[in-house]
Amino acid sequence: MGRKPVLVALWLALIGTPGAVHADNHTDTDDIVQSPAQDPRVLIETSAGNMMVELHAGRAPITVARFLELVDEGAYAGTIFHRVMPAFMIQGGGYMEDLQPVPERSLIVNEADNGLTNVRGTLAMARLDEIDSASMQFFINVEDNPHLDHTDNSCSRADEAQQSRIEARGLVKPRTCGTFGYAVFGRVVDGMDVVDRIEIAPTRETESFESLPLEPVVIRKMKRTL
Repeated sequence: MGRKPVLVALWLALIGTPGAVHADNHTDTDDIVQSPAQDPRVLIETSAGNMMVELHAGRAPITVARFLELVDEGAYAGTIFHRVMPAFMIQGGGYMEDLQPVPERSLIVNEADNGLTNVRGTLAMARLDEIDSASMQFFINVEDNPHLDHTDNSCSRADEAQQSRIEARGLVKPRTCGTFGYAVFGRVVDGMDVVDRIEIAPTRETESFESLPLEPVVIRKMKRTL
């Protein structure tokens, strides 16, 4: 898929209201963040239904600023959820309905170390293998995915730089640290039933897409409501 952001295939090793559907062992996102009244909300209108998301501007200011910038520009209108994986996540924002990629944006700093975790119903930024490689694609966790979280054992930027230098010399050094993590910046506060419908949509594998819905799930528009 060229430079498509990916959630590293950790899903092999192994979200309606947040934390209340599927299984009792899901973490309720209400327990994670007590939302201040000023946290912005965005309505996501899709061909499968609508969902309301609340953004954690205090905990992920860089990521929320980028997301709102793209919302205000209308950049997500007409894009699709191109990667749908049951019991894992749904990912979108990077391709149009004709499967043409959206023009890339500048990369932003990864805020995965903000203390928020990838529990059911949360939004996080998709990225490449490099720590600071997210730009506009996002995903919604449909299950609790702790393997995507930043932890005490996560690789630092210095670790990544050292690994890159080693690989550039044609050498191989086993990693002793884990993923830096994927930056959580919001949560679904209404419409998880829509997320759940998208999650189980029939998919197909192509040369460029590993789990593309047979019937396109189109993001018609996003708009701020708060």
